[in-house]
Amino acid sequence: MNILGIIPARYASSRFPGKPLVDIAGKSMIQRVYEQAKKCADLTEVIVATDDDRIFSHVISFGGVAVMTSPNHQSGTDRCAEVALQHPQYEVIINIQGDEPYIDPEQISKLASCFKTADTQIATLIKRILSIDELVNVNSPKVVVNNLSEAVYFSRSPLPHIRGQEQENWLEYFAYFKHIGIYGYRADILQQITKLPVSPLEKAESLEQLRWVENGYRIKVAETELETHAIDTPGDLEKLIFD
Repeated sequence: MNILGIIPARYASSRFPGKPLVDIAGKSMIQRVYEQAKKCADLTEVIVATDDDRIFSHVISFGGVAVMTSPNHQSGTDRCAEVALQHPQYEVIINIQGDEPYIDPEQISKLASCFKTADTQIATLIKRILSIDELVNVNSPKVVVNNLSEAVYFSRSPLPHIRGQEQENWLEYFAYFKHIGIYGYRADILQQITKLPVSPLEKAESLEQLRWVENGYRIKVAETELETHAIDTPGDLEKLIFD
């Protein structure tokens, strides 16, 4: 199976402008993400998709592969879809977050393994929530999963509500999972979902994946025990410990 890994990267960011080019222990963030992705044996190729000449030139300078995409895309999913159209030989596309400089290649492989099942349309990762602080954190989307290991719903709120129990005790009564924001798509499904209009659930929660759920697409989930460390603000850099 031919699998293409795409790393969407844009320069403009309200909370951290120029984030892909920030130096992290001698290498840019985008270079670290690219090199981690290249370690995954399940990916046939890795491409950085950007709309910024500075990012494009930088990726080429360290020996990476980059393509320029439209500046009008609203999401990384849309950027991936444009690149995928240019590479029809790939059956599966994996959207790798460009702000996780130490993403573990094992997580990419675990996601890729979901597509060994022929009817998998979209796949993503989940991780067990172990603290009440994480459970109630609105910046950490939660996932409700069915017995087929498919996502039923994503929410910024803790779901389900445990009736008759104080919220601080909910983890004792139910296995809650948070969403790890890496996606895989069948190439044809990727083109379909990027043509969908913004849905009411997506607008309410500000979570793009709800658009797909609301339109009947199935999202396979695989559980990981590995943590991810996304860099959303300059302050997040201080939380990383480098080898």
